[in-house]
Parts: sequence; C-alpha cells; structure tokens
Amino acid sequence: MKVLATTLISLFMFASAASQAQTGAAQADASPTASAQDSHSIKITRSGSQQPSKGPAEYFTGSVQAQPLFPAHDPSRTSGGKVTFEPGARSAWHTHPLGQVLIVTEGTGWIQQWGGPIEEIRKGDVIWIPAGVKHWHGATPNTAMTYVAIQEELNGKAVEWMEKVTDEQYRK
Repeated sequence: MKVLATTLISLFMFASAASQAQTGAAQADASPTASAQDSHSIKITRSGSQQPSKGPAEYFTGSVQAQPLFPAHDPSRTSGGKVTFEPGARSAWHTHPLGQVLIVTEGTGWIQQWGGPIEEIRKGDVIWIPAGVKHWHGATPNTAMTYVAIQEELNGKAVEWMEKVTDEQYRK
C-alpha cells in the first residue's frame, strides 16, 4: 500500500513539474503577434459574443432560440450550444450519431424517447442521450426551458433530423 501511495505521489509530482515546464516554455515562446486562432493557443469566447438565432421551422415547433457556444475544433469533435424553448416549443424527432448531453439551466421541459413516455426535466438535470436514440425535447405547455447541449460530430454531422412531433404526440 505504501509503495502504491509513493508511486502515485511521484507520478503526480512528475506530471506537475512537466506541466509547469511546458507552461514556462509556452510563455517564453509566445509572441505578441501569435494568432488567437493558433491551434496551440487558448481561445476565449466572451459572453454575449455569440448571437442567438431563431430555431429553423423545419426542425422546431414554436418559438426557439439557439445560440452557438463552441464549434468542434480539430482534433476534437465536440460542439455545444444553448437552446431556449418558449412554452409549448419543441424540437422535431432526431438522433445524434455519437450521443448528446443536455444540461437544463432554466425552467421545466419534456423529453421523450421513441416508444417511451414523456419525462419531465428541470433546472439542474443532466440528461444523457445515447447514440442513435430517436427522441425529442422541448418546453412544457406552460413553462419555458433552457439547456446547454453538448454533442460530438461524426463525419462533420452532429444530428439527424426527422419528422416533427405532432400536437397529439406532444400532449400524451
């Protein structure tokens, strides 16, 4: 047990020293003319700099605002956005090739997997949607909902849109 603890502490200290050395080297190599787009530079997207847009009517029912938060940056395939649904608004049925995570930040909404019951989701809930699972999500009839969506792209595509959720399906 002592050997394991000593090994872990040594690895931690080695990793910490290596990280500090890399940071120092990066700071020494950095020049004022270095591009913010450089793939080896941290990129900060300031709050409010990404403007929301209306959710396209072919993929959403009701009033929906979608705000990109971050695109996939090579070699990563992960992208994210913030989506706000007004009461009664919802997405069409869709799937994600590598799954999706939703983090509800405001309000109350609904989510449904094809063939399953409608489930309520609330502020603070984190929802994992597995790859290829047909589903929809949106606000309840009387409450708005906002979430942060995080998904991975496969061959440049993060979502496969399908038919709209009917009023009958939404009210079940």
